[in-house]
Amino acid sequence: MEIYIERAAKVQQRIQEIASFSENGHFMSRIFGTKSFIECSKKITSWMENAGLETRIDNIGNIRGKLLSSNPGAKTFVIASHFDTSFNAGKYDGVLGIIMGLDIIENIIINKISLPFHIEIIAFSEEEGIRFPTGYLGSKVVSGTFKNKLLELKDDKGNTLSQLLQLMNFDRDHIKDDAILPEEWLAYFEIHIEKGLLLYEKNIPVGIVNTITGHKRINITFTGETGHAGTVPMNRRKDALCAAAKFILGVEKYASKEKRNIVATIGKISIPDSAGNVIPGSVNCTLDIRSYNAQSLSDAYEFINELCENICDKRNIYFEWKLVQETEPVTCNKKFRKLLSNAIVETNFEVINLESGVVHDAAIISQVAPVVMLFIKCLRSNKNNSIENVEDYDIATALDVCDHFIEQLIPPSEKIVKKK
Repeated sequence: MEIYIERAAKVQQRIQEIASFSENGHFMSRIFGTKSFIECSKKITSWMENAGLETRIDNIGNIRGKLLSSNPGAKTFVIASHFDTSFNAGKYDGVLGIIMGLDIIENIIINKISLPFHIEIIAFSEEEGIRFPTGYLGSKVVSGTFKNKLLELKDDKGNTLSQLLQLMNFDRDHIKDDAILPEEWLAYFEIHIEKGLLLYEKNIPVGIVNTITGHKRINITFTGETGHAGTVPMNRRKDALCAAAKFILGVEKYASKEKRNIVATIGKISIPDSAGNVIPGSVNCTLDIRSYNAQSLSDAYEFINELCENICDKRNIYFEWKLVQETEPVTCNKKFRKLLSNAIVETNFEVINLESGVVHDAAIISQVAPVVMLFIKCLRSNKNNSIENVEDYDIATALDVCDHFIEQLIPPSEKIVKKK
């Protein structure tokens, strides 16, 4: 374990370096396309280059380092996660998977382990969906599921994704060329902190993800009529905020019912041109619906949409409903889960199976390749919580598991290890 503790310390050092790239001095925030994002990209790129990988940045800003196999017909095994952040983010979210993946590949190079497949480490440029009203842009490009209409998405300042890519010297016309074709994939492996607390409460270093939740994100605009707070009688008002408030409580009531198997969240609300003495004429809000069951997710979407319509009809409010992002529930690949389970057993730890209530890049890649995920114990790892801590021992254990997992992928007849 001593060598793994040393490797874990190196991982921690690199994570600390990356944490310094933030556009806010009081908390960590590294949003897609910002100065801190670009500086962070350069640092990760330099580490990949120094490791001896074939390194490039693709046309959505993903950083990609590849170790080529001598096998001419080899498929590609991808280890990946994201390096953009939410607001007030923790330093391990996304980044831990990148840095650990790089360490795993560096260990393969140092020990001259011959692989019958290519292995590629990818640092996804955008997963969070903070700057633009949809996420997973990086993994959509790699999976070949990126749609050109996404280029017209606008940020809060009115800049389109296409304009941002041009500013960053990326070629929007060659985005499709950056995909890994379905027949080229061996599998996709993502290492990530656990967003829940099960591993922490059980004091177990790692766990295997069985299922990733399905997700729908909706933007809703309620439009009524503005008016002076002192001159418009209550029975003649078309208050957009009151309609939105009624809707929000209705969503909570529906999702709180037992056996619904869903969670629903209104995470953002805004009132354009608001004032203390003005009846709100317009309200914008977001709706996030999640479930591990595809039918439950679909039923919830339809019910809540109808709920919104009924509330607005009764209050004479016009509403716009726009589905901006959706992913189906994903079951991680059974074969690769078994291999990962074998690796955990070989390191003498209990195998814990987990469900992920967070949608990861793995959910996007699952459309074209087998996916498998390893969660690592993390203290206070709720989404968007900057208080995150992963201990050296848990990183060391995970590295040990990952090394064994890579070995599981090599057929016995091809396990040739040449030490210096």
